[in-house]
Amino acid sequence: MLYLASRSPRRNELLARLSLPFRALDLEVPEIRAAGETPDAYVRRVALDKARAGLARVAGEPQAVVLGADTEVVLGDRVYGKPSDAADAAAMLRSLAGRSHRVLTAVALAAAGREAQVMVESAVTFAALSEDEIAGYVAGGEPMGKAGGYAIQGAAERWISHLAGSYSGVMGLPLQQTAALLREFGLTGKD
Repeated sequence: MLYLASRSPRRNELLARLSLPFRALDLEVPEIRAAGETPDAYVRRVALDKARAGLARVAGEPQAVVLGADTEVVLGDRVYGKPSDAADAAAMLRSLAGRSHRVLTAVALAAAGREAQVMVESAVTFAALSEDEIAGYVAGGEPMGKAGGYAIQGAAERWISHLAGSYSGVMGLPLQQTAALLREFGLTGKD
């Protein structure tokens, strides 16, 4: 049985596109970057922490495979988590406006005696944004709960002037790479 160690509605929606039956696990896994930890190492570690925590939750099921994922927006060495409030979301958007940044998504699978992981990096370029555009977007509430304060699949899509990488990875689960990883564990969709 496949389990998704995530409360994210986007990850649930994306994983469902692979036509595999799965159950979502509601887990609370700390997402705190350690001192000196690179953004890439941080994203990989958090994804694996989620998969391991999920596997511990379903320990009585020997055939369980748990998928954990983490997505972060990175500019330079700064990792943009989810905004704490509207002012934080606006500050994130101001710093990303008119610039390119990286979006890192790590996907980890954990099963009894086995773990595997993949990392997908996408480059996203934002157009310049006015204060009115930022204020309107933030007032709509979409930035909350989103890494970097934006949802590429939402209203912010209109500001993406360039994307190199995985659209679904920027959303939170790179489907091509996730499907390949799941195949390594013998899990394939019905379509």
